[in-house]
Amino acid sequence: MNYAPLPEIERIDRLTFEKEVRPAARPIVLRNLASDWPSVHAACHSTERGIDYLKQFSDMRAVAAILGEPEIAGRFFYTPDLKGLNFVRGQTPLPPFLDRLLRDRDSPRPYAMAIQSVPLPDILPGFMAENPISLMSSDVVPRIWLGNAIRVATHYDLMENIGVVVMGRRKFTLFPPDQIANLYMGPLELTPAGTPISLVDPDAPDLERFPRFVNAARVAQSAILGPGDAIYIPFHWWHAVESLEPVNAFVNYWWNPAPVEMGNPYDALLHALVTIGSLSSDQREVYRLLFDHFVFRRNGDPAAHLPDDAKGVLGPPDATTAARMRATLLDSFTRG
Repeated sequence: MNYAPLPEIERIDRLTFEKEVRPAARPIVLRNLASDWPSVHAACHSTERGIDYLKQFSDMRAVAAILGEPEIAGRFFYTPDLKGLNFVRGQTPLPPFLDRLLRDRDSPRPYAMAIQSVPLPDILPGFMAENPISLMSSDVVPRIWLGNAIRVATHYDLMENIGVVVMGRRKFTLFPPDQIANLYMGPLELTPAGTPISLVDPDAPDLERFPRFVNAARVAQSAILGPGDAIYIPFHWWHAVESLEPVNAFVNYWWNPAPVEMGNPYDALLHALVTIGSLSSDQREVYRLLFDHFVFRRNGDPAAHLPDDAKGVLGPPDATTAARMRATLLDSFTRG
């Protein structure tokens, strides 16, 4: 399908990113953000030189990798019965993995291969120093993604994201967070990488099986990125990613300004599915009202009428209150 193009900006600086891009909370292509990277220069000269550049930082320590049969045509996904995944996980040193990418690049039916989301200091120490960007805090640890011509199903991240293409080309197709009902999620208990994925193939949607996808398609945006280009993906925007070349390298930066000591909100969602999802419709409606009032604050501050020292969990969040609430929840779980 043809989707509307993503907006683009050229060679952005940190001030513009913080003052204009992030507050807009919309995805945008950052053209030539990393065009000065030595890794990009090497990859643009030739694939072999790009691989050699990566190898100079690597050693033979094993890293996690995934492998799919040629029959999946590069699409990491579910098995037809949705009870398993169509790839296997394993371990490999990086140099032979890179050699295999080069060896298979002319194969008409290669195995689908990927190393995904490995922290760069763990796999290519020294790469960060030579290939920096300045759009976020230096304590954000970049991760690397390597593979051949593969497709990753539409999913979301619980963080903000800047991703940089180092080698090959990548196609991104994005959907706003509010399109969840039109994207037809797969099983929550079984996911390829931790968060739910859409069952719809955005390149060839089955509209008879997934008719509401036409609504998502109307607001979708897409772009193809080459070496040195980057993309900003705001929190929870759905995105499908396709690597378009036989050899691809991608570096991304995930961050979330929410305090980690408060816990993961996704855990609360899973708990609510079990405890609230099984209730009758009238009881679910009551809890919706409670969540709207206390959590989403549709009626304003729910504790505005209380003195500060009596607000408790309704007051400003802090580590002490969070720890106390976790202990209370753990006790309730233990008691069953």
